[in-house]
Amino acid sequence: MHNLAIALHRKGYEVTGSDDEIAEPSLGRLRREGLLPKATGWFQERIHSGLDAVILGMHARADNPELLRAIELNLPVYSYPEYLYEQAKNKRRVVIGGSHGKTTITSMILHVLRFAGLDHDYMVGAQLEGFDCMVKLSEAPVAVYEGDEYLSSPTDRRPKFHLYRPHIALISGIAWDHINVFPTKEDYFRQFSAFIEVVEPGGTVIYNVDDPEVNRLRIESLRGDLQWIPYGTHAHRIEEGHVVLEPGNWPVQVFGSHNMQNLMGAKEVCHALGIGEEDFYRAMASFKGASRRLELVKQEGTHSVYRDFAHSPSKLRATVRAVREKNPDYHLTAVLELHTFSSLTKAYLAEYRGCMEGADRAMVYYSPATIAHKRLEPISEADVIAAFGFTGLEVYTDASAMELALANVPKEKSNLLLMSSGRLGG
Repeated sequence: MHNLAIALHRKGYEVTGSDDEIAEPSLGRLRREGLLPKATGWFQERIHSGLDAVILGMHARADNPELLRAIELNLPVYSYPEYLYEQAKNKRRVVIGGSHGKTTITSMILHVLRFAGLDHDYMVGAQLEGFDCMVKLSEAPVAVYEGDEYLSSPTDRRPKFHLYRPHIALISGIAWDHINVFPTKEDYFRQFSAFIEVVEPGGTVIYNVDDPEVNRLRIESLRGDLQWIPYGTHAHRIEEGHVVLEPGNWPVQVFGSHNMQNLMGAKEVCHALGIGEEDFYRAMASFKGASRRLELVKQEGTHSVYRDFAHSPSKLRATVRAVREKNPDYHLTAVLELHTFSSLTKAYLAEYRGCMEGADRAMVYYSPATIAHKRLEPISEADVIAAFGFTGLEVYTDASAMELALANVPKEKSNLLLMSSGRLGG
């Protein structure tokens, strides 16, 4: 939302906003742009008939006083995906969907398009090197959006990626998530079939043929008017911990089989947008990844620390495997924080079985206070150990105790992998 506010401000709109809490990085960025509200809270008197539109964030409540005032005045009220579509309805729209990999694929595409000098709008859910705002709104002919499957707003229960109506759509993979709104796997999977239905007539669908759940969806049978482009895992080899793409011997900085799939998906999208193969590979040589997506935090000699946004079982499994493949003879310590609604739901824990395979030492941290805040059934350390099925799994509910345990991680020929969509207890 704060990135959208900045993008609209830079496009020349007068932008105001409200929130009951504004934290970093939003706080500093809004202040730099002169957009920070003078006070936090809700002020219904600021909603007046002269506004062109009100844009509603996902975490505002349906009884928000400013929202109620906007409805009373019959003002146009948009969720942010609705408003992004309004800004892009006359553009060629590209939407990257999937349970995992969509941030990285979108980031790769934006990196290549910038390298190639192809003007484009965008929205992506992670900080990228060289970008100071993660939303761009302009007169560019193309818009590239990361397509999140979560709900659009408190008053619009449609998944965000259903609202963009892409000309080019990509599905990276499907794995059950967001069980608070999609209580069964079939509920969740149906959202991807519905995504195919909103692709513009005669559009293109690019999909990961190596993903078993995408194959189970049998998406090519859904519509006969679309162009279907399957992709798999890019051929590559690892030389002394570095990845080289084959054929052509193109070095890249990302690693792991899942990123080789992400790279192939990005390549197909870029090809559909007119980017040649050689330009794509030259651009990818300098791509370092998105923030918190297998991000190298620190390296000293042969000891490295990575952090990753992985929180769902499929993301966790792919991330652990990637670090193991990169340095197969290194000691690997993998740490996961259970933080999301799904991951802290007792019935969902069984989905994590086998996800830490490949690690030499595995730790899981969760906060009982977070479980209470989300009003979920308590889980025990024994529940976690039984669900993961990893021999010797260490479970922590106190972040300082886990920090002490991490002090004896080997400092030579070792990797430490920290995975969380939260902050690992600070």
